[in-house]
Amino acid sequence: MASSDPSPRPVVLVTGASRGIGRAIAEELGRTHHVLVGGRAADAVAGVVAALPSAEPFVGDLTGHDLPPLPDRLDAIVLSAGVEDGGTIADTDDATWRHVFEVNVFSIAALLRQALPALRAAQGLVVAINSGSGLTSGAGGGVYSGSKFALRALTDALREEERPHGVRVTSIHPGRVDTDMQRALVAREGHDYDAAYTITPEMVAATVRVAVDLPSTGTVESLTVRPMRRR
Repeated sequence: MASSDPSPRPVVLVTGASRGIGRAIAEELGRTHHVLVGGRAADAVAGVVAALPSAEPFVGDLTGHDLPPLPDRLDAIVLSAGVEDGGTIADTDDATWRHVFEVNVFSIAALLRQALPALRAAQGLVVAINSGSGLTSGAGGGVYSGSKFALRALTDALREEERPHGVRVTSIHPGRVDTDMQRALVAREGHDYDAAYTITPEMVAATVRVAVDLPSTGTVESLTVRPMRRR
């Protein structure tokens, strides 16, 4: 049964934790941490909470800024919630651009402003789940890549701003991951889906574990994990 008492364990907030990469991260860190399970749907969040040794829900819409209050103690935050949308520059409307940047950049900045006092007190860790698209872009990828480039700029700046406060900042850049989001992307690209060209959400969670477990005298600043097989 999930416990609501976080005191014996370090506390981590994982956004987007009800499915996919976020859920894999919550399950991995749940072995050692009290997990605040972030998500928009209360029922989906409750299922993850029930499966973890020590967890509680953190339900709300990041873009609506209607989140529950953050705890006084927060040892780490993993920013996994995100959306993928958009096409060519010629064909993508303003609403799509604004929505992708609102979810992938602006809401993260707002959440971090709220979380930083507790993270500073704990000399904690911020892990941003970025993307390989945050390192390079191509045709049809301007919207999503643009948001992930912006997220990389945010985390690079945050790392230097918070270094004097003892807060470490890690940016993780997965390649194609076997998730519902990836399946939708491949369908939109018009290709047949083949999981052999992806990594699993658990592989991304394992890279998060590397950053979390590193002693506080060091920091994993950026880490890329990609499938062995590439198209």
